Amino acid sequence: MARFARWTAPAAALALLVPVAPPAAPLWAANLEALQALLANHHCPRCRLQDADLVHADLRDAQLQGAQLQRANLSQARLDGAVLAGANLSFTSLQGASLRGADLRGARLEGTDLRQSDLSGALLDAGALSRSHWQQAVGIAPDQLSYVDLHNAGVEAALAGRQTEAERFFGEAIRRQPEAAISWAARGISRSQQGKSEQASSDLSYAATLYERGGDGDQAKQLRQFTATLDQPTAKPPGGNGMGSQLLHGAMGLMESLAPLAIKYLVPLAL
Repeated sequence: MARFARWTAPAAALALLVPVAPPAAPLWAANLEALQALLANHHCPRCRLQDADLVHADLRDAQLQGAQLQRANLSQARLDGAVLAGANLSFTSLQGASLRGADLRGARLEGTDLRQSDLSGALLDAGALSRSHWQQAVGIAPDQLSYVDLHNAGVEAALAGRQTEAERFFGEAIRRQPEAAISWAARGISRSQQGKSEQASSDLSYAATLYERGGDGDQAKQLRQFTATLDQPTAKPPGGNGMGSQLLHGAMGLMESLAPLAIKYLVPLAL
């Protein structure tokens, strides 16, 4: 009977078949060590904390200047008095977080979610919120928002049906740039939605004048046509609360026509 020699795989071949443990991850180890230090003593300047999960964390008065916190989840965290100066908070979630008195000067806030957060007394650079999501946050002083922020926030509120809020934002935008025809027109539309016909007519008429001065006769004509409908007695429905359905449709159509102008000509960079 023929005898077959027993074949033994070379060591090199076996090495290809045996799963190899992944190499150590020094970056992750550094992140974990930084996270432990932060939670233990609230002191971790320039730490690497990218993608860290810190939901509901109590980080009051934490020293986090220059920290790398990109994409971290700090939703509902307590960061009152925290020092985040120069920190990278790009695309970080701070939704519902308390940042009362926090120092955010020099912090990167591109795409940062600050919705429903409390920024009362927080220190911010001028225009720092322009590329963040700060809608419905509280404690933001008007001077911490740029003209573009204020106007576009008004458009967003108006299209969502929050006309009182929209009117307030447009008013602040007008105080920032009194010759901005688009903001006068937008506030007039939001006021018309609330049944404030006399104030709406005044805003829209002035907006039309500004458009004419700027050489935009077509926009001025459209606004004057809309203004004329505000004085029609039949425009108000029974009960007298706001405009008739046809006029409401026209108002929101006009507001939608203004929104792309804000995006195209006023916003320097999209998120």
